[in-house]
Amino acid sequence: RFIIIPIFNWLEKYIASYGLIILILTIIIKIVLLPLTLKSYQSTAKMQVLKPQVDELGKKYPKKEDAMKKQQATMELYKRAGVNPMGGCLPMLLQMPILFAMFRFFPVSIELRQEAFLWATDLSTYDSILTLPFTIPMYGNHVSLFTLLMTGSTLLTMKMTGSSPGSDQPGMKAMMYMMPVMFMVILNNFSSGLTYYYFLANILTFLQNFVSKKMINADAVLAKLEENSRKPVKKSKWQQRLEEAAKQRGINPPKR
Repeated sequence: RFIIIPIFNWLEKYIASYGLIILILTIIIKIVLLPLTLKSYQSTAKMQVLKPQVDELGKKYPKKEDAMKKQQATMELYKRAGVNPMGGCLPMLLQMPILFAMFRFFPVSIELRQEAFLWATDLSTYDSILTLPFTIPMYGNHVSLFTLLMTGSTLLTMKMTGSSPGSDQPGMKAMMYMMPVMFMVILNNFSSGLTYYYFLANILTFLQNFVSKKMINADAVLAKLEENSRKPVKKSKWQQRLEEAAKQRGINPPKR
């Protein structure tokens, strides 16, 4: 109401094609979210650099009963290297309100009704390129091309991002690749303006990741992480208070 619609209405004054308006709107949103995206990608790059060391911990603690020890050792490794495991998730979480805003905006946007773009005859409804002789539950009896492009671009972006610690666990990778397929089934009957936006967002994300991957030097990241691991771990104020209280009671704090 306060961001997406005003920008959309402002672009509408100067551009006649709603397909181009959605393209420019997507670029503007991506530029605004760029700092969060870069931070997320940097965190993911650090996790990928540490993945061989995490795999070594998996070999050190192969038994199921040692899962807690493995988890503690992994968290200690991240802490010594100065890596926040949630660093890649938090920026993505902060982007969710915009994703939900676009999800609610396009299907009910009156401006998109009867507006054609490329093969889509109406951006307010699905862009059917093929009518099926049967109906698939949830999917429908047609094939929406923008939905297919959205799914393909999502899988491409996921493949380029690569695996991260934990994604190679049994069933995890299959679940990751099942999500885009589930969204393809669900969004096949949604507004083509929405799936077109998601497709554009995926393409821009792919380009951002490609550029970031070229700019980030894995060896330099590893050297920086090793340098961080050699530094003494800084104690939090809460931990300092606990140790001071323990000293006052005559209890020696554990050595780190």
